[in-house]
Amino acid sequence: MKNAAEGLSGKPSSTLMAGLALALAFLFNVLGRGIGDTYMVFLLPLNAEFGWNRSELSSVYSIYMLSTGLSAPFVGMLFDRWGPRVVYATGLTCLGIAYVLAGNLTQLWQFQLCVGIAGGIGVSALGMVPAAGLISRWYRGNTGTALGIAYSGVGCGTLLIVPLAQYLNESMGWRSAYHILGVGLLVLLPIILFLPWRTLRAGIRPDAVPDRSTSTLREPGKPQVSPLRTALKTRAFWELAQVFGFTGLAMYVILVQTVAFLIEMGFAPLQAAGAFGIAGMLSVIGVSASGALADRIGYRRTVTASFVSTFIGLLFLLAMTYQSSAWLLFGYIAMFGIAQGARGPIVSSLCAKIFPGRGLGTIYGTIYACMSIGAALGSLVSGVLHDITGGYQASFYFSMISLLLAIAPFWTSATLKRFGRS
Repeated sequence: MKNAAEGLSGKPSSTLMAGLALALAFLFNVLGRGIGDTYMVFLLPLNAEFGWNRSELSSVYSIYMLSTGLSAPFVGMLFDRWGPRVVYATGLTCLGIAYVLAGNLTQLWQFQLCVGIAGGIGVSALGMVPAAGLISRWYRGNTGTALGIAYSGVGCGTLLIVPLAQYLNESMGWRSAYHILGVGLLVLLPIILFLPWRTLRAGIRPDAVPDRSTSTLREPGKPQVSPLRTALKTRAFWELAQVFGFTGLAMYVILVQTVAFLIEMGFAPLQAAGAFGIAGMLSVIGVSASGALADRIGYRRTVTASFVSTFIGLLFLLAMTYQSSAWLLFGYIAMFGIAQGARGPIVSSLCAKIFPGRGLGTIYGTIYACMSIGAALGSLVSGVLHDITGGYQASFYFSMISLLLAIAPFWTSATLKRFGRS
């Protein structure tokens, strides 16, 4: 990648380490979010075995997303203090044990504790918070492009792991499926521990980025102020939080119910999971392209195109409530899938540009928490709206309104407009 590791003095070993950092960020996104999102395929089997209504079932996913979000700032602090080895090992252990235990559960509160709280913490520790911190230490020139590649691991995880979970679910039962997913993560732990994390943590030159807030350098002789506290006083922080929060709300009102919706529309369970996976595959293209496009044509144009694509995808879903059709499903997969996750690398890159230097992991983790809180609320709202209305149309309209609120800062913020031209 051109300018992939700017300032590396042409050393092959350093270039190799930059590539390894990016590959690991991608891989952990595949594992974390891919396995975390398998709850969609367990929704109906759990309903059939335990008789829980849709609100109760969606509460597990809501708690999972809330746990992912609330733990993100602490994951950022852990990364800033102890580095990626501790963070990623914690994530693998937490998520692996949670899913091994999930195969033996019988009570709703147990699922909320294991799949929801423990699973959310594990996914957060494997996700974009440590990835953004790791990549920002190696990629100075094309940060958006590198973050887009890392973010595309979310889509790859959806494509590969969600259909696998559905297959295991149908062939072996949901309990065995949970056991296999959990054991698979724990097997990787010894391998991960022996990677060259000290070198990966060091980056190009950790002291090359000045200690500053969005506009002013820290004056010599003055006491150090928490980077997060400084960021919280800026409008840019809250504008990025609005983008992420309402995007999470809009997307997860839809995503948590997608497989169940398609099954109720007459598609076979494996077809429904496959459609969800294909949408995830397309998101790999969209997410990778969004980072590169943002570097080339600007953030505002790129993010606007992604929101328009998502909105059109929702229109296809809405049309399916009147007439189920393979063509409408194709339209939804194409439009919704290509934009799914596309905002992630854009917000990550903007955060690295606006809040560079010390404390980036903590600041980005806090902004990321807003996305997860929005996603948690969205998944809970989706279940409530389904139980109240008996259908999905209310969720689709709710998602459309949330999308408009998510894109607003890119057209009203002076800071985001400025970066939107770069």
